[in-house]
Amino acid sequence: MKRFFTLYKIEQKLFFRSPDVFVFNLCMPVVTLLLIGFIAGNKTATGSDITFIQSAFASLTAVGICCSAFMSIPIVMVDYRDKKILKHLYCSPASPASLLAADTLCSGVMSAISAVIVAAAAIIVFGYRMDGNPVAFAGAWLLTLISMFSIGLLAAALCRTTKSLNVATSILYFPMLFFSGATIPYELFPEGLKAVADIMPLGIGIDLMKAASIGTDISGSLVNIIALAVISAVCSTAAVKTFKWE
Repeated sequence: MKRFFTLYKIEQKLFFRSPDVFVFNLCMPVVTLLLIGFIAGNKTATGSDITFIQSAFASLTAVGICCSAFMSIPIVMVDYRDKKILKHLYCSPASPASLLAADTLCSGVMSAISAVIVAAAAIIVFGYRMDGNPVAFAGAWLLTLISMFSIGLLAAALCRTTKSLNVATSILYFPMLFFSGATIPYELFPEGLKAVADIMPLGIGIDLMKAASIGTDISGSLVNIIALAVISAVCSTAAVKTFKWE
């Protein structure tokens, strides 16, 4: 356990020093929240019962998850595999599995920090107060994180080179970021784009978090919970079966 935490500390320091993590994971969500809040704030979107700040709070807490799942975990793993670092770890006390667990934990910590920053900005700047159950929201956020991370791990397992991974993560990351309602408010989407967002894994998670944050009856979100649980189980199982250390 001591070796694992030593490895985790090293990897976490590397995460904090990464400019990509700082810009996309920590800065972009809160800047987007401020823009939406100052432009629309407490206005209610057409055809919706929630304000733009309520929508932005729930969706932007998922941006850190999206960045970590598709820009952190798989890129680090494939880069280490490509440079034969994972192979060399077989001869050290720190196993490749420990490194994978440490990097996954690092990504989870960065996602949590991103969500806390967004929440602090919403509360301090715009006086946001959650109408729903904070515990239910935290559960929805965690389920979304697990499902997104499982997809990221599957990408890391299937892609053997950094070049192929860059293509795969771009295909996953940018549509998830812009077309799931994570950065652009879902309420502004036309009906066709809403249908796309409704079937995206991140869009399903955001919808679940919105329901928890505004206090919607959880029975109405049961389909979303099952969908995320199935995604998590299928992708994580496939990642374990196909992952190669070399």
